[in-house]
Amino acid sequence: MKKNKIFDCITFFDNNFMFELRYNVLKDYVDYFVICESKYDHRGRPKKINFIQKNNYDLDKVKHVIMENPFPKNTGIWENQAIQREFLLSSTKLADPDDYIFFSDPDEIPRPEILINFELKKKYGIFMQKCFNYKFNLYNKYESPWEGSRVCKKKDLKSIDFMRQKIKSKNLKYSFFRFDKEKNIQLFDNAGWHFNNVLTPKEISLKLKTFAHSEFASNEFSSEEKIEEKINKKVDLYNRDHKYEVVEVDSTYPKYFLENLEKYRKFII
Repeated sequence: MKKNKIFDCITFFDNNFMFELRYNVLKDYVDYFVICESKYDHRGRPKKINFIQKNNYDLDKVKHVIMENPFPKNTGIWENQAIQREFLLSSTKLADPDDYIFFSDPDEIPRPEILINFELKKKYGIFMQKCFNYKFNLYNKYESPWEGSRVCKKKDLKSIDFMRQKIKSKNLKYSFFRFDKEKNIQLFDNAGWHFNNVLTPKEISLKLKTFAHSEFASNEFSSEEKIEEKINKKVDLYNRDHKYEVVEVDSTYPKYFLENLEKYRKFII
């Protein structure tokens, strides 16, 4: 019986550190990594191409797709994010109708064991993931489980942005008669990790000033000093009443991560 291929699709800005972890955790389980990078940030400003195709990456597996053209002048930040996501569709032409298309943010890493002989029993899938902030072992109980990676078969893929924005676990709570809410969804529990803002204060500051969440671009949130203070206090970046918890790095983490702790020591408490 022919095996359905797995396409791991992400949009990319500059986090090679996180992609390298993602690649090494998933490389034996994923057929293709599709990385979409734009020459413009979501605010329409030119940026350099940051993705580094490392020597240890399998070039047959890693497909780096570049958006050359500027975003339309009349679109906003969120529309530009959606446009970049949809550009990924042009890179799934290798996919057969029954192949699986995963979409994640780069820091949402599926648990690889789930991908062994992967089978989706509903139209869409959501990977419910443990959420960590700032450090690999700074646990965010407030946003766990995190609704991270989404998946569907190529033949059911309306759009990447639809899968991200409209496929949510809360849909399952709506009445059967709410035809505007897609409910043909399978939830995968304990299905990976969301390593959110595992970055330096400088990198987090740049992210806030560049990405779609423009309400957090002001100095109140994006100053490096304030970010560093919040990291040290283990509190929320956006001034919500969240206090994060240091947890032990144990066997629940990815095998590759555990075998290469020295590489990640800077971001472990």
